[in-house]
Amino acid sequence: MFKKFIGDRLFYKQVFTLMIPILIQNGITNFVNMLDNLMVGQVGQTEMIGVSVANQLIFVYNLCIFGAVSGAGIFGAQFVGSGDTKGLRDTFRFKILFCSTLTVGVILLFLFGGDFLINLYLKGEGTANDIALSFNAGRSYLNVMLIGLLPACLVQCYSSTLREMGKTMPPMVAGLVAVLVNLVFNYILIFGHFGAPKLGVVGAAIATVFSRFVELAIVAIWTHKNKDSNKFIIGAYKSFRVPLALVKKIAQKGLPLMLNETMWAAGLAFVNQCYSGEGLAVVAANNIVQTFFNVFAVAFQAVGVSIGIVLGQLLGAGKIKEAKESSVKLITFSVFVSLSVMALFFVSAGFIPDFYKLEPEVKILATRLMQVCALAMPFDAIANASYFTLRSGGQAIITIIFDSGFIWATMAPLAFVLCNFTSLSIIPIFACCQATNALKAALGLYFVGKGKWIKKIVT
Repeated sequence: MFKKFIGDRLFYKQVFTLMIPILIQNGITNFVNMLDNLMVGQVGQTEMIGVSVANQLIFVYNLCIFGAVSGAGIFGAQFVGSGDTKGLRDTFRFKILFCSTLTVGVILLFLFGGDFLINLYLKGEGTANDIALSFNAGRSYLNVMLIGLLPACLVQCYSSTLREMGKTMPPMVAGLVAVLVNLVFNYILIFGHFGAPKLGVVGAAIATVFSRFVELAIVAIWTHKNKDSNKFIIGAYKSFRVPLALVKKIAQKGLPLMLNETMWAAGLAFVNQCYSGEGLAVVAANNIVQTFFNVFAVAFQAVGVSIGIVLGQLLGAGKIKEAKESSVKLITFSVFVSLSVMALFFVSAGFIPDFYKLEPEVKILATRLMQVCALAMPFDAIANASYFTLRSGGQAIITIIFDSGFIWATMAPLAFVLCNFTSLSIIPIFACCQATNALKAALGLYFVGKGKWIKKIVT
């Protein structure tokens, strides 16, 4: 019986080969984002609130790009499995064209609509002066961050394609160098060390943008200098023509997944906007929760990305039975990882807020919300693993219903009602919303068990 849920040594060697570089890259990235957050938190509470609101908007954009490259990446992984270099090259071209166009549109949206979007999160309890300071910090930070959106999107196009080939090390190295650059320049520019001006939140944004260009340079140069092993890049820019048949397939299977990521991120942003109506203290506390959740959750999230690659390659190679058996073992593995992370996050929540320059009540609130979030982690892991399993076979409609459809049908309306029509405080409201993840986990296991995702979608 246990053989159904537990793989052999060779199985886990394959998983760890994919997972570890992704875990290291994303882990370091989130760790440095955490340090960014801590450094900005040392500047002041209102500055931290402004930056957190701006990052909430950028988060939605990042998920749009992730959805776009992941949707096209379904075909990329299966093209790799079937040995089709031309198909992989065309998929890469599609990513470049689509993501660049999307990025230009988002830059225009944030330039002309950023004030309105930032103010949506600053309507809770707080003095007029604190609200104004938070707005100015958020607007200044966002203006600089817009410069880094295009290189960030190109990094995703290159890195996702390399990962689909099983080459996770180059993106990891590029990510490591970039976050170290970001960390060093944060220290210099935020606080004005080594003779540099003390720029505060603007310095944090400049450091991040510079690191994005560094990351792009490393991953692009490595890819182009190693054409023998990265044959998809040969002639990739000679023409931007993508076969119409592939565009239609990606539109049918991939673009709905991009829409799903966008709607899921928008749903989470809506929930956080509901929370923000409870006051600026809640905005500050929730910022800490989201930052450190990303740090701890990276372990089981890396398993999820690996699931998409492993199952995509198996399906592309026509190994249907092996893909079905592997899905059960991979989801089980993700749960075991999340249980370890849950315990660590719960304990760490007791002292994490002490690193911030915050009011005492905000620190206590952040601790309680993080502990609630920690208890929901195993359900998050199941849902995350189920999502990547369903996505590997191109099950767009089911994936949308399961992911973004779920958050808009449950957590979003629940947060809206509890925040606007009850007298409950933020802790029970937050707990009720997190509890919906248990239902999502059950739904994910149901869809995976049905097996409709087990399909080869490339020829």
